Amino acid sequence: MSDPAREPDPVAVSRLKLTNFRNYASADVALQPGLVVLAGENGAGKTNLLEAVSLLSPGRGLRRAAYPDMQGKAGEGFAVHATVENPEGETDIGTGTMGGSGESENGRRIRINGANATADEMMERLRIAWLTPAMDALFTGPAADRRRYLDRLVLAIDPSHGRRALGYEKAMRGRNRLLAEDSRDGRWFDAIEAQMAETGVAIAAARAELLQLMRAMVERQPDSGPFPKSDILIEGDLEREVGQRPAVEIEEAFIRRLAEERPRDRAAGRTLSGPHRSDLLVRHRPKDMAAEFCSTGEQKALLVGMTLAHARLTAELSGMTPVLLLDEIAAHLDEGRRAALFSILEETGGQTLMTGTDAALFSSIAGSAQFLTVSNGTVRGG
Repeated sequence: MSDPAREPDPVAVSRLKLTNFRNYASADVALQPGLVVLAGENGAGKTNLLEAVSLLSPGRGLRRAAYPDMQGKAGEGFAVHATVENPEGETDIGTGTMGGSGESENGRRIRINGANATADEMMERLRIAWLTPAMDALFTGPAADRRRYLDRLVLAIDPSHGRRALGYEKAMRGRNRLLAEDSRDGRWFDAIEAQMAETGVAIAAARAELLQLMRAMVERQPDSGPFPKSDILIEGDLEREVGQRPAVEIEEAFIRRLAEERPRDRAAGRTLSGPHRSDLLVRHRPKDMAAEFCSTGEQKALLVGMTLAHARLTAELSGMTPVLLLDEIAAHLDEGRRAALFSILEETGGQTLMTGTDAALFSSIAGSAQFLTVSNGTVRGG
């Protein structure tokens, strides 16, 4: 963990090369540090560029799409190559499903400076966060979306969180299969439930720690700023117990609970208790109102405020500024909040890629940002 008193190192993607990715047969884009605006019509490929950058982190990117859906018309897989710069020099990162050899992350390969690598090793070079229009329904949509959002926040500061989540999901799928098969083999259940308890409590503890850190970061925001302070809680049995008693006791209690609930879960056909059922609760503090009851504009402002707070937290804990991907951000904010957002982003010193159909919405940063025009799978300007 980095020293919070030290200024985080600025990290930026300086070059992005795509092969057979979405609507890009090939592309080679030079990117500047700081603010980058990608302007163009709907369907031009702006979000595809952000998605490509998001693949420089664990998982399936900001759309959570299947890898075959990311490949272009050539149908031979896809490749994303990036040059990442920090004060110590350059790092070349390549990922995709096209040819070559390397470690597989659910079907895609990763190489760093020409050597096989893992998704965790990418996070040693850069951290990435994003905000997309699909997330505008975060507070009113299903709890699963909020859990994914929360776990993505955790992953940005704790690279091992992804392995915990995969381990828990694998064990839970195994338990659900036993339930569906009406198995009565107590030894199999015991082994799987022990694994679920170990990884589940670790997931809950990581989430609880993240929220504690986020609350502290939110408190550092101005009370009357353009993006309101939020009160963030997580509703879940394991998360509620974290910090109240030793982890081993929580694990043992969860194991007993899973065993007791086998008949109920067998009837339901799935596991009904655990961190996969938790929910993220957010309140608009100035209005003392649950986020789901706020206006669309207020929800957007809350989400932007949380994203900025998390970016600052990531920078302090990782020692590097995260690369932010903000899709269609300007159109959903009024003029005052747009100006405030641009000012805050410039102050952070990190790289931010923003998309928009109307370049005029970014006119206030024309002198400081890099403007690129995206059209039909081509990128011009710079």
